[in-house]
Amino acid sequence: MSPIDRSGTVQLALPKGRIQEGVFELFADAGIRIRLGARGYRPNLSIPGFEAKLLKPQNVVEMLGGGLRDVGFAGVDWVVEKGAELVELLDTELDPVRLVAAAPADLLLSGGLPEGPLVVASEYERLTRQWMTRRGIEGSFVRTYGATEVFPPEDADVIVDNTATGDTLAANGLEIFDEVLQSSTRMFANSKALDDPDKRRVIEDLTLVLRSVIEARSRAMVELNVDSERLETVIQSLPTMREATVSRLHGDGGYAIRAAVPRSQLVLLIPELRERGASDIVITRPDQIVP
Repeated sequence: MSPIDRSGTVQLALPKGRIQEGVFELFADAGIRIRLGARGYRPNLSIPGFEAKLLKPQNVVEMLGGGLRDVGFAGVDWVVEKGAELVELLDTELDPVRLVAAAPADLLLSGGLPEGPLVVASEYERLTRQWMTRRGIEGSFVRTYGATEVFPPEDADVIVDNTATGDTLAANGLEIFDEVLQSSTRMFANSKALDDPDKRRVIEDLTLVLRSVIEARSRAMVELNVDSERLETVIQSLPTMREATVSRLHGDGGYAIRAAVPRSQLVLLIPELRERGASDIVITRPDQIVP
């Protein structure tokens, strides 16, 4: 495949399928509208500099690797499976899955595989063959095209498949006994696109605004008041990104503090702030945070 030059326009590959909704929502939260017109596979972005196309994640990786697309979104699992040499720009933290090995429980001996040739089925041929080599597993590989979990026990002894919760595997009588890879939806670029100064600037700007949304999703803005005597003890309890913003209240009645803190710590942090003398505590959700 030969790269296509379209006068500096960044060729963007957006994922089609189950991970599309999360990526589109990420763009929307960054203030970027994606409009699907009559030609549904070629959406328009509300910001200049991009020409977008919807592709399956596997094809996103192939197009990026071949230089036909400059930047795109796909799971780490397919990047590794395709052996693509891409530059990771951003972990969206969307669609976290594990690539695991599973087998019927009655096949496993003390949580491990029996000796002898085995039939291993998967959509991921490269990753599965590498895993079989690492584990010293002898046998044959069967390429699947979806619904890998239904192959055992009649058509395969073991499968390698991705899972978010393991529920589908368990429902089909399969037990996870090994982890091959952890994956999530990430933003990748072809290295040659980053060598172009104009494209690099556009790509870095997009990465910055999307990262600001991801950062904001994990944090909350805490605003509170505290008297002078308890100012330092309250500040010490705040897990801030850098330093909290502190300003005097009217009439020298104490201080107002504002800080972005990890959202996951709020359940313990709010009672602690009250105990240390904070009052008028207000929690808000930021839309974007640029460190």
